Amino acid sequence: VQLQASGGGLVQAGGSLRLSCAGSGFTFSNYVIGWFRQAPGKEREGVACISSSDGSTYYPGSVKGRFTISSDNAKTTVYLQMNSLKPEDTAVYYCAAERSAACLTQSFSYHYWGQGTQVTVSS
Repeated sequence: VQLQASGGGLVQAGGSLRLSCAGSGFTFSNYVIGWFRQAPGKEREGVACISSSDGSTYYPGSVKGRFTISSDNAKTTVYLQMNSLKPEDTAVYYCAAERSAACLTQSFSYHYWGQGTQVTVSS
């Protein structure tokens, strides 16, 4: 299982970014994909999850209504559209995969991780 995250960058508050997570080496439809973030000195937190089998999604309250996760199973790629970004969204963002039908919200539930991509939101 390999995951490649991309799309991070520097954006002003209120702006948008779209992250991508390209997967390979596994049957995409049998896995859930989660996006997590980790800011300096803070614990890793989940920001979105999607089940590739049925498209169900999960968001915590901190990003609900601003972030949207989607999946292109044909391209084995998951996207995280981030709108109305805030300085507190600044972090390294990671995608992760785990064989499951239902979304998993805790980082310890995932075995496979991509490298991080930095998102910096300036005020």
